[in-house]
Amino acid sequence: MRTIARSLVLASVVALAACGGGSSSPKGGDPNADTPAEAYIAVGPDPVGVTTLKLASGVEVEVWYPAVEGTSGTDTYDVRDFTPEIIRNILTGDAPATYTSPAVRDADPDGSDLPVVLFSHGASGMRVQSTFLTAHLASWGMVVISPDHWSRDLPRALVNATVGTAEDSVTDLFSALDLVAADDRFAERLDLERVAVVGHSAGGGTALRAAADDRIDGYVSMASGDLRQEGGDMPAKPSFFLAGALDAIVSPTERTRPAFEKAPSPSLLWIIDGVGHNGFDDFCTFGNGTGIIGVAEASGLGALLDANPALRRLGEDGCVPPAAKVELAFPIIRHAVTAWLRNLFGVDPEPLGLLAGDPELAGSYDLLVSTIENK
Repeated sequence: MRTIARSLVLASVVALAACGGGSSSPKGGDPNADTPAEAYIAVGPDPVGVTTLKLASGVEVEVWYPAVEGTSGTDTYDVRDFTPEIIRNILTGDAPATYTSPAVRDADPDGSDLPVVLFSHGASGMRVQSTFLTAHLASWGMVVISPDHWSRDLPRALVNATVGTAEDSVTDLFSALDLVAADDRFAERLDLERVAVVGHSAGGGTALRAAADDRIDGYVSMASGDLRQEGGDMPAKPSFFLAGALDAIVSPTERTRPAFEKAPSPSLLWIIDGVGHNGFDDFCTFGNGTGIIGVAEASGLGALLDANPALRRLGEDGCVPPAAKVELAFPIIRHAVTAWLRNLFGVDPEPLGLLAGDPELAGSYDLLVSTIENK
């Protein structure tokens, strides 16, 4: 397996090579992209299927995957369906509460030797929380597997009925991997020698823990840091830390940067201006741009939220000013994570539009990537 180790160590050389002089389209990714930094902004060449499986424990697992040629359509989820019934029954306001992605429910899968990405959601999140990214990765030739974590998922967190610990979330990931690998639709399509973990917030901590397992080649940590209570050395695996400069839940300077500095080489750090904690999930697209909080307020639950300021703070971070619209952040995150994973998996021999010193990065996006460091 080829990794990004050589590329990150020789950052300046690779940056110049990836830019191709700054005028040509990237060798990999979208052939219509103007620069390597935009190589994976657009939806990829593979149509996408999505299906829901269930572990013996009852934990549900979402799977996004390349589908057969000609597959076309969309899939929509309603965040209210991921709340306890007692709450769902009163979420009757007219604020938008759905997210739609270019994926087709239960489409026939296609492809072979497909690399695998395990996705771990954050606190008060759920398996589909970052569909803006997970479906996108599938369009670029990956199978993405995302289980619910009962130790912190939205329906249980809302009624203080969580089950298990942070360690159980690691078990969820590998149990979900085994489940998909045993499914007749996917058993002969997965390349289990190429597996990575992507996590958001608490899921970044899960990704870091999971990366200690020999089955994992590398990990992406979004809006997170070293959240392990037990401490110890960081996994000796390639890593990519992304953070929002405005994140008030997990500080990019106090939590994300120290984790990056502690991580063994090769490692990469991006901090994106104008982005808060929920810039890495779908939630800010709900409630007319004010997130899950907006959905609740439209249903007359403002007083309840005022009595729970921590819940309001978590739900609004990254959704309300001074944060930029998440629609500006999504293309940046899609490109960065897709490019990093494809390089990790050996699909792209060089990382496209990722590294410090790449002159194309400064002007390629609507939001500034204010910090790019690699080691």
